[in-house]
Amino acid sequence: MELRRLGPIGQEKPALVADGVTYRLDSHTGDIDGDFLAGGGIAAVREKLAARELPVWEGAESERVGAPIARPQAVICIGQNYAAHAAESGAEPPAVPIIFFKHPNTVVGPFDEIEIPPGAEKVDWEVELGIVIGKEASYLSDEQAALDVIAGYVTSHDVSERDYQLHQSGGQWSKGKNAKGFNPVGPALVPAEEVDPQALRLWSSVNGEARQDSSTSDMIFTAAQIVHHLSQYMVLEPGDLINTGTPEGVALSGRFPYLAVGDVVRLGIEGLGEQEQTFIAHA
Repeated sequence: MELRRLGPIGQEKPALVADGVTYRLDSHTGDIDGDFLAGGGIAAVREKLAARELPVWEGAESERVGAPIARPQAVICIGQNYAAHAAESGAEPPAVPIIFFKHPNTVVGPFDEIEIPPGAEKVDWEVELGIVIGKEASYLSDEQAALDVIAGYVTSHDVSERDYQLHQSGGQWSKGKNAKGFNPVGPALVPAEEVDPQALRLWSSVNGEARQDSSTSDMIFTAAQIVHHLSQYMVLEPGDLINTGTPEGVALSGRFPYLAVGDVVRLGIEGLGEQEQTFIAHA
């Protein structure tokens, strides 16, 4: 079962996909957001699906695919969470999770075009497993408690501008992470009980040439460890998105050129879906 949001930008409607059929959810909920997740929305629509109470969305295949979560209050990111990526970045693997933030308005659909900021020369790709929080959480007692507050998982693209990130940010990374459209998400939110977050292949390519190809089994800090750790320092809210880090194979390594106007990035995570973005000039 997958949850999706379909329709023009700013007018997306909630949907459920099961066995290749898309069903409308707008008679059940206004959107797939924090309130829906916190209110047991996933379990409720699963019951309606089983009872055959959801209408089929005719023509859904012609609709734009939006991000599968609406208006996250926070986008929390974990840096250098794969040892090989830390090494290609010239850093030692971290002893504790490195945390930075993206503005929630960076979240866009998985097939939307992305503008290269004016003058930017080091735009980079980063496929990441995204965690979506389903319950308010703080000071969680252990990793099982952390798993219990996860609503589901998504494919997330942590687009970065490396010069902004490393040389213009004054020792932190946010300037390189927050340009318009710098976090495509989706196409689907897959419920947590249907996913083993530490056994997923994730990959990326640029103009058809392979870049990243790894597994979440290589993460330094697991999804459960990340959520538990974050809860000791902040209150996690339903609908919050956590990007869990990217594997090796990015342009920062020096092995590949940075992105330019016209480049097409494809990326995906096993069981969570694929994305494709064309990079365009700033309008």
